[in-house]
Amino acid sequence: MNNKPFYITTPIYYVNDRPHIGHAYTSVACDVLARFKRLSGEEVFFLTGTDEHGLKVEKSANAAGVSPQALADANSQHFRDLTQMMNISNDDFIRTTEKRHIASAQKLWQDMQARGHITLGSYSGWYSVRDEAYYQESELVGGKAPTGAEVEWVEEPSYFFKLSAFGDRLLEHYAKNPQFIGPETRKNEIVSFVKGGLKDLSISRTTFSWGIPVPGDEKHIMYVWLDALANYLSALGYPDTDARLYKTFWPAALHMVGKDIIRFHTVYWPAFLMAAELPLPERVFAHGWWTIEGEKMSKSLGNAIAPGALVDEFGLDQTRYFLMREVPFGNDGNFSRQGMINRVNSELSNNIGNLAQRTLSIINKNCGGMIPQPNAYTAEDEALLADAKNLYILPEGKGSSLHDLMEAQQFHLALERVLELSSAANAYIDVQAPWKLKKEDPDRMNTVLYVLYCVIRKISICLQPFTPDSSSKMLDQLGVAENMRDFAYVGEEFCPRPGTVLLPPQPVFLRFTEKAA
Repeated sequence: MNNKPFYITTPIYYVNDRPHIGHAYTSVACDVLARFKRLSGEEVFFLTGTDEHGLKVEKSANAAGVSPQALADANSQHFRDLTQMMNISNDDFIRTTEKRHIASAQKLWQDMQARGHITLGSYSGWYSVRDEAYYQESELVGGKAPTGAEVEWVEEPSYFFKLSAFGDRLLEHYAKNPQFIGPETRKNEIVSFVKGGLKDLSISRTTFSWGIPVPGDEKHIMYVWLDALANYLSALGYPDTDARLYKTFWPAALHMVGKDIIRFHTVYWPAFLMAAELPLPERVFAHGWWTIEGEKMSKSLGNAIAPGALVDEFGLDQTRYFLMREVPFGNDGNFSRQGMINRVNSELSNNIGNLAQRTLSIINKNCGGMIPQPNAYTAEDEALLADAKNLYILPEGKGSSLHDLMEAQQFHLALERVLELSSAANAYIDVQAPWKLKKEDPDRMNTVLYVLYCVIRKISICLQPFTPDSSSKMLDQLGVAENMRDFAYVGEEFCPRPGTVLLPPQPVFLRFTEKAA
């Protein structure tokens, strides 16, 4: 196992709107991986937060008749509430209006400027307020940004970052560190963009004031993306490079982002860090977008889904499970109500939940509510136990285990592996029919139920990152001590002893049924 400290970040969320399913998706993905790493014995620092500067926030505040700070305070709280609602285990929540962040962003600017990478000039070109991004004439599609956002012509004095000087260094870094950008489709897109030639980047504005002042020239405010990207450093105590968090966790192990902001994180951000002579993050992974019942999510359609609505109707862990299971991570995906119901009922309730409920009910009824004493294993027993043993980690070169799949951010496949084991156990219990063995062969019944107990315990431990509350309830019913739920104790040898008294079984993953109109 890798015991290197693990620093994972969500993108910091823009405060001009309230959280929707896309924000929950990113946060849950990071939370699942952070929890997985902690269970693996790794030291983890997990950061999320809000991006609060820029013209878009200023315009939204003006439209609402409030100050930009008041708007930022209100909407930042909505994102903080999201972390609690979705049971996100972040270690810190950064805001770009905090003093610690302002000091960090300004020091990053000074470090780049001191090394000759920032010059003063004037900017004229196309700018998208919605994207907070500059676009070249050749990038426009029908007079709009490639994202479909409106653009406006901007002319003003500006400081420039010499991005054009970093093209070769970036391409060299991508080549030497093939894991730096994921998935592969996004990597190909970025390499192609950089090979097309980089232009110097305007990194300050003078036509509005809601931002971090440029150190030494307060008529200018810093480009919102330079400001925002610095959050990954400011939360660790930078510019104090002797701070414990910075020394322990920088460079970041993983920045998780949406595909719409991959360029900022894999071109601009590493170039800024190179310019400041700071280490680069190890990996940036860009996930896809969600459509809603086959349609693009948008304000005009009014089809954005509030995460709280899903949690209220389907349950917290059911919502977390669906978000990680429904779509190959990195691809675009579609939310459909029926798809959600199918996942909850067929996989959580009928498969995993049913396996646990009927096994524990038989133990409760026929074994005095205690873990049974096994006897000699048959080939069928050993095959199922071997499958369970290989769930978390396999011998090197033997295929994909949960550990391998999580390292590659293949969350949907990790859950598929858990489901495959649960399905195998359901097939095993159907064939072995322990309910018949009570009279025919009680010793054999005990062995079958013990094998099933071991498998359910393994599944419950491995599901903890995805469904933490439900898995905790299951492990309580299985009599697993709280200090023995890490992956270090996932092996069969750490099962509670036969004879251990178990709690009466209670269903954990209930079947979803539509409420009567």
